[in-house]
Amino acid sequence: MLELAILGFLAEGPLHGYELRRRIAQLSGHARPVSDGSLYPAINRLAKAGLLDRRTEPGASAAQRNSLELTDAGRTELLRRLREPTDHDISDGTRFFTILAFLSQLPDAADRHAVLRRRLDFLERPASFFYDGDRPVRAEDADDPYRRGMLVVARASSAAERAWLREVLPRTARGLEQSPRMSGGAAQRAAPPHHRSGR
Repeated sequence: MLELAILGFLAEGPLHGYELRRRIAQLSGHARPVSDGSLYPAINRLAKAGLLDRRTEPGASAAQRNSLELTDAGRTELLRRLREPTDHDISDGTRFFTILAFLSQLPDAADRHAVLRRRLDFLERPASFFYDGDRPVRAEDADDPYRRGMLVVARASSAAERAWLREVLPRTARGLEQSPRMSGGAAQRAAPPHHRSGR
């Protein structure tokens, strides 16, 4: 998902490495800090694949700095990743929210609709953090108060996400969905639900 976030933010315009790192850190939250040891190797892989360009600019004190810019091939790859997320991308809350952050880049509403429908289908299947044999354990059935808390919170998050998906999917299907392009820290503080359990 780090590469997707890099491509997604650069699709909004060129960025210096430190600004790109700041935006990705805001998107992923404090639980998943972005280290130079993961960010810059990812940038190097994408540049080597021809998906982004580095442009050298003079710095304020004669030091040079690199501006990163998406190539046409990079935009094509971004759209492919958004259009064809893996099952893991759909089922993992953090990975799906990274896709959601850039889904408006897909120009075709039908493609956006298909991704959202896959997520809703996943959320509507019974699941839990804990099982009794093959049966998902519900919050009401959990004896441990902390596990019960996990299930209650997850159930509320899942219910909120499913309600939003059901609201936006009909508008998407009718072509009425708006696709505002957000930049910077806009809407990046919402913490993604990590599981759909406890319903």
